Amino acid sequence: MSNNPTTVIIGGVAGGMSTATRLRRNDENRTIIVLEASGHVSFANCGLPYHVGGVIPDRSSLLLQTPEALKERFNLDVRVNTRASSIDPDEQTVTTESGEVIRYDDLVLSPGATPFLPPIAGIETAYTLRTVEDVDRIATAVPGKEKAVIIGGGFIGLEMAENLRHQGLAVTLVEAGSQIMGPLDVEMAAIVAKHMRDNGVDIRTNAQATEISETGVTLQNGQTLEADLVIAAIGVRPASELAQAAGLEVSDRGGIIVDAQQRTSDPHIFALGDAATKKDIHSGDNTLVPLAQTANRHGRLVADIITGRTTSSLPVLGTAIVGLFGLAAASTGWNERRVRAEGKDVRVIHLHPSSHAGYYPGAAQLHMKMIVDAESDAILGAQIVGEEGVDKRIDVIATAMRAGLSATDLADLELAYAPQFGSAKDPINFAGFINDNIARGEKTVQWHELDERLASGALLVDVRSPEEFASGAIPGAVNIPLDELRVRHEEIADHDDVIVHCQVGLRGHNAARLLTNLGYDVANLDGGYLTWTNGQED
Repeated sequence: MSNNPTTVIIGGVAGGMSTATRLRRNDENRTIIVLEASGHVSFANCGLPYHVGGVIPDRSSLLLQTPEALKERFNLDVRVNTRASSIDPDEQTVTTESGEVIRYDDLVLSPGATPFLPPIAGIETAYTLRTVEDVDRIATAVPGKEKAVIIGGGFIGLEMAENLRHQGLAVTLVEAGSQIMGPLDVEMAAIVAKHMRDNGVDIRTNAQATEISETGVTLQNGQTLEADLVIAAIGVRPASELAQAAGLEVSDRGGIIVDAQQRTSDPHIFALGDAATKKDIHSGDNTLVPLAQTANRHGRLVADIITGRTTSSLPVLGTAIVGLFGLAAASTGWNERRVRAEGKDVRVIHLHPSSHAGYYPGAAQLHMKMIVDAESDAILGAQIVGEEGVDKRIDVIATAMRAGLSATDLADLELAYAPQFGSAKDPINFAGFINDNIARGEKTVQWHELDERLASGALLVDVRSPEEFASGAIPGAVNIPLDELRVRHEEIADHDDVIVHCQVGLRGHNAARLLTNLGYDVANLDGGYLTWTNGQED
């Protein structure tokens, strides 16, 4: 390496710019060249949907830095509207579309991802949202439009649905799968879907778009949805074409394979961000996690490694959150679907606590789910949906997972408490209590296991009040309120298999303990009637 080495960075958003600025802070003499294909660097791409909806009215607030400002502060050579066309690893050069050849000592690939556009007739007429130029096109198109169809029920699709509703459009969201929000399990995604529908979004699941025309979107069942604006938010693919053409190793999903130092199969080339693979925290397999925090962290890490520091990246949890019409939905780690597909023996916990002390005004209900390895007590994943306090609870669980705390350890976390912020027994503590109860032998039944158990002859006892029972009940349940169960338990004495439930699980737990102490073989319906009801939603 020369006395004044050159680092070329392809991609000037998130990870690429984090790499560049950290490099300069580490090395004043290095030549740092950033090539960005779009017209903007260091922009807040996560804020793009909110500019469309007018929530972020000032477009310039999304533009965090300019090439001129970066040159002045960090002495970076940032070139926008400059696309790299090829890499020659042997010569250690990058060639741009204009024909310029740039030699590097180290090359950092942070090209991001590109929208996935399936072979749907007319898909080229749909708008996508990835860059500032994309948001400009959509913002220009929205005025005067009345009906929009969004194809894709992931985070971007849902955020765009909310923001187009803010602009007064009638919005239909089309999702080919059986549910929106794939990281969530079905009963948790159902809460989000109901909230979206309550706010005027028409959600169509198990719906495959086959054609886009000037007047709308045709589905596989032959139905046509009228639309004068169509947005494709079906997902993204790693922008790894340059890497593949240069002979670098990529995964079967197109991610650039890197080691723990973010090095590719060529020791002089690093990769990070949406284009690069990460190691899954549980399996250790290569995975794709297109999240900004990870990209920024890896940018700092790559800069440190290039300038001589010994460090390495950690496996990822995939922690994410989205806000929709005042509702937040968050997840970390694996969902139950993934865990069961891996054949793991697990404990699954649902609870529905208040976001803060119920006696303090403004408390809202949280819907929480945690998946625990039954053998090791490790937290495998969690999901939380609610109006308040979702972010801090998912962050506590993600931190506990990173720190290697067990699910039972959650019971002993000392968390900040005042009535307007939480409860003396925080929802996180409660999750630990419930896990500890199950680990010590308390039996539970999941909502999706109930039908099979009832078909096998189990008796379902609803321990809610008669008024609650009358307002809605699980078919086949008998109602014996908790406060009457001690004197009426002989009514169920002839049954060898008893399942109890209440509204959210707590009274069911008390009933299960009572009956167990009286000699019954009893299980509690995890998460109660509310979780079962969520599971019935389409």
